[in-house]
Amino acid sequence: MLLDIGPLRHNTAFRRLFASQFISGLGTMVSYVAVPWQLYELTRSNAQVGLLGLVQLVPVVVCGLLGGAVADRVDRKRLLMGSEALMALCLAGLLANALQATPSVWALYGLVAVLQGASGFHRPALEALTQKLAQPHEFAAVSALSSVRGTVGMVGGPALAGLLLARWGAVGAYVFDFATFIAALFFIARIPRERIAPVDALAERPHLLADLAEGLRFAWARPELMGTYIVDIVAMAFAFPIALFPAMAAADGRTETVGWLLSAMSVGALVIGLFSGWTVKVSRRGRAVVVAAAVWALGIVALGFAPGLLLALACLAVAGAADMVSGVFRGTIWNETIPNTLRGRLAGIEMISYLTGPLIGNARAGFMADAVGVPAAIWSGGLVCLAGVIATGFALPRFWAYRGRPAAHPG
Repeated sequence: MLLDIGPLRHNTAFRRLFASQFISGLGTMVSYVAVPWQLYELTRSNAQVGLLGLVQLVPVVVCGLLGGAVADRVDRKRLLMGSEALMALCLAGLLANALQATPSVWALYGLVAVLQGASGFHRPALEALTQKLAQPHEFAAVSALSSVRGTVGMVGGPALAGLLLARWGAVGAYVFDFATFIAALFFIARIPRERIAPVDALAERPHLLADLAEGLRFAWARPELMGTYIVDIVAMAFAFPIALFPAMAAADGRTETVGWLLSAMSVGALVIGLFSGWTVKVSRRGRAVVVAAAVWALGIVALGFAPGLLLALACLAVAGAADMVSGVFRGTIWNETIPNTLRGRLAGIEMISYLTGPLIGNARAGFMADAVGVPAAIWSGGLVCLAGVIATGFALPRFWAYRGRPAAHPG
């Protein structure tokens, strides 16, 4: 069954939000490739590329929690626009640094940390606003559409980044990303405000830390939510190979290869996303998350043993397809089980789960590659990931057994 695009046809507000994030997501993926590429060009060190993950870790945790609590208290449209504007300023800073005769490594680290902090407010606002604009019967389709949106960006963005980097270096990549943020702000501004009023009157709400604690208690009490977080953290912390792509591209002898490697993951994900209509028929959502994460791990193990670029790209495509399946079902579980009054706070926790894993994974891969070599750093992490996701399924039987509610279509 093909991707359900009903929400894009019938929901104007969601369509505008979708367009804004489609555009900015494409630019973000260009910078996602450009920053580690530029850092590797400046330092020739896998460890320093991996250190980017640790630099971003604290902003992710702190701003993800605070951003989630704030998103449940304020106008989410304004919060989203403010976050996009701050991220655009960070891109302007990265561009200014890249234009220097000798770009500063420390400025690169600092701007990336601020950029990640801004995303800690951006993502909860986006998730809470998305749920608010969608109808309950649209949740499965919206989850698939959001995953496809990100996947298209991850296919096109890295490929475009490779071309921009080869022709104009980091400067060209940062100019493009800055322009996409400006375009995204235009579409967000056109979302009708009456659809996104604050959830509750601020005077009736407890203080911010109490809001935050309420969200943490809600998540902790629900194994089906905790399972989605733990599986994603384990999968990414031990089997995320992206920090090693610049070194793999250098070994291949072509700058464009760094984009191809990242795009390969997204090609597999895009194929799954375009034919994701079948996911609405799968009721055992928790089991689907675990199985998909295990397939991701196997794809990364195979990548570590791939003898050439073509096989490496094929392994990454399989891993990306599995990650897409996991992401669709995780997003559906979140929208099915979380009330909108808590959506911002839980989106902050979700963001921590799916960003801390890659950040830790990049650091692990970078330091380990310098110690034992790139292939061993990849396949050993994949094996640990496989064991970890299987163990999570056994440790959280309610998550493993979680079944989704049937969609309630209007009649």
